[in-house]
Amino acid sequence: MRGFRNLISLTYGQKLSLVAAIPLVVAVAAIALLVAYESRATAEREIQALERRLIEAKKEELKNYVTQARNGFAYIYGRASPDDRVAKNLVTQILSAMIYGKDGFFFVYDYDGTNLVSPRQTEFINRNWEGLTDSDGTPVVDEFISLARQGAGWHSFMWQKPSTGEEAQMIAYVVGLQDWQWAVGTGVFIDDIVATVANARAEVEARVQRTFMYIGGIVLAAVLIVFASGMLLNVRERRLADAKLKELTQRVFDAQEEERGRVARELHDGISQILVGVRYALDNARRRLSRGDDEGARDPLDKGIDHLGTAITEVRRISRDLRPGVLDDLGLGPALKALTDDFRERTGIETEFSTVVFRNRLDQDSKIALYRIAQEALTNIERHSGATRVTIDLRGHKKGATMRITDNGHGLTVGPDQVSTGIGLRNMEERIAQLDGSLRILSSRGPRSGTVIEARLPLSHLLPPQEDSPLNRKAGT
Repeated sequence: MRGFRNLISLTYGQKLSLVAAIPLVVAVAAIALLVAYESRATAEREIQALERRLIEAKKEELKNYVTQARNGFAYIYGRASPDDRVAKNLVTQILSAMIYGKDGFFFVYDYDGTNLVSPRQTEFINRNWEGLTDSDGTPVVDEFISLARQGAGWHSFMWQKPSTGEEAQMIAYVVGLQDWQWAVGTGVFIDDIVATVANARAEVEARVQRTFMYIGGIVLAAVLIVFASGMLLNVRERRLADAKLKELTQRVFDAQEEERGRVARELHDGISQILVGVRYALDNARRRLSRGDDEGARDPLDKGIDHLGTAITEVRRISRDLRPGVLDDLGLGPALKALTDDFRERTGIETEFSTVVFRNRLDQDSKIALYRIAQEALTNIERHSGATRVTIDLRGHKKGATMRITDNGHGLTVGPDQVSTGIGLRNMEERIAQLDGSLRILSSRGPRSGTVIEARLPLSHLLPPQEDSPLNRKAGT
C-alpha cells in the first residue's frame, strides 16, 4: 500500500518517463521471449536432426558389422542342420572372436533367453536372462528374441560399458537365425552422441542467455535514455511553465493596475468633479440661506441635486462595468443589450445587438467570458478602429454558442504572417481557451474594411433545458 502511494506521489517527469518506459520494456520483453522461443525451437530442430543423422550413421555401421559377421559364418550355417552342435560351436567361436574398439562385441541368445556368446562380459554366458530389463525398466533380452523372431530389428536400452563399468545408452541390431533359434546381434554405445547433443543444447542455452543479456543491456540503455529525455523534457517544460506563469502573473498585475488606474480616473475625472460641483452648490446654497435669501438658494440646491443624480448614474455605470448585475439577474442577452445601448449613447457609434432565444442556457463561466470579450472588443473599437457601425450577434446552435462582433473600421495591423494582437486580444483568446472554445479574428487594412471577432463555445457549456429557469428563458440566455 505504501509503494502504491509512493507511485501516486511521483513527479510529472517521473510519471512521464514511467509511462514512456513501460511500453518499451513490455515490447522488448515480448520480442526477447519470442526471439528466445524461436532460437530454442530452431536450435532444437537442428539438434534433433543432427542426433538423427548420427544415430542413423551408427545404425548403418552396426548393420554392416552384423552383415559382415553373418557372411563370415554363412558357409557353416548354410550346411548345418538345426541340431548340429559342431557347427554351432564353430559359429560361437567365430562370433566370440569378433570384438572391435574398446566396447564393441557380438552377442548371441537362444530363443529361450540363454546367453551363448558375450566375449566382453563372460559372466553372462550359459545363463538364462529371460525377463532382463535395464535401469529404466526397458526389456532387453526378451526384445532381442522378439526382433529375431521377426527377422531383424533395432533396440535401444541402457547397458554397462565394459571399458568403464558405467551405464550408458546402447543401440543394438539383432538378426534371427531361425533354424537354430538364435538371436545374433551387436551394439554400439551412443554416449558420445548424447554428450554431443547435450553440449549443443548447452551452447544454445548459453547463446540464448547471451542474447537476453544483450537485449537487457539495450533495454536498460533505452530506458535510461527515455528517463533522461523525460527529465530533460520535464525540466524544459517546467522552465517554460515557470516563465509563462511569471508572464501571466505580470499580466494579471498589469491588468489589475490598469483597471485600478481606469477606476481611479473614472472616480477622479467623473465622480470627483461632480461631487466637487455638488459641494460648491451646497456651500453656495448654505451661504445664501444664512443671509436669508431662500429664493436665491433654490437654484444652487437644484444644481446640487442634478449633480448628485449624475454622480449616482456614474457610480452605477462604473459598478456595471466592473460586474454588471443584469448579467446575473437576466442573463447574457440582456447584459449585452445594455452594454451596446450604453456604448451607443456614450460614443455615438451606431451599434446593433441581435440574438435568438436559446433552448439551453449558458453556464456562468461562459456568460462572463462572452460578456468580457464583448466589453473588450467594444473598448478596442472605440479607441482604435474609427468605426461608425458595430453589430453584435449571439446565437446558440447544435454545436454550442457563437458570438460575432463586426465593425466597419480600418482593421487591425497586419504583420508578415498574421494579425498582430495586443493585450486585449490576448485576454480574449485566453478567456475563450479556458472554456475549450475558439476565437477567430478576421481583419483587413483599408478604409471601412472592418474587423470580425468570432468567439465559439462548445456544446458542453450549454446547460440542459430542465436546469433553465423561467426567468432565464424569458431573458434568452
